Amino acid sequence: MTEIEERLGALEAQVAALMERFGAATPPAEAAPAAGDVFWALDGLKQRIPADGGGAVLYTGTVRLDDQRYDWQYGRMVDDVLAGDWTELAGVLSALAHPVRLRLLREILGGRHGTGELAEIEGLGTTGQLHHHLRQLTAAGWLHSAGRGRYAVTAERVVPLLAILTAARR
Repeated sequence: MTEIEERLGALEAQVAALMERFGAATPPAEAAPAAGDVFWALDGLKQRIPADGGGAVLYTGTVRLDDQRYDWQYGRMVDDVLAGDWTELAGVLSALAHPVRLRLLREILGGRHGTGELAEIEGLGTTGQLHHHLRQLTAAGWLHSAGRGRYAVTAERVVPLLAILTAARR
């Protein structure tokens, strides 16, 4: 089995475990919540977690960018989040803590994938600085190489990235 097949198998197992833990049912489009039902996602989450537990955190999204559709849902029990080692997340989060890197992610999500296209953007610095930032984002898992000199936001990171940016605005 190739490395990609192994990674895909592991990812499928994780998705199956999450679907089992938080429920696999996806409501049909015609069953969309009423406009006044502000907490429809929260109400659904509450129905799936133990009443005596510490709670759960869930984020989900459906995004269409660059003729790609990204549907994503991820949840964790609060006790698991609090018990985890938060320090190991510093690298992933610190990769986002730079204005140029955030701009690069926005531009790449917007359709500029090549280093040549990205280098033409004012305010991103020298070519060497651009490559430094691209390497940082790639090392943290926010980007992956989509061919020679081309980058894309890792598919499973599109919705989490947008969720982080949404949360940061509050």
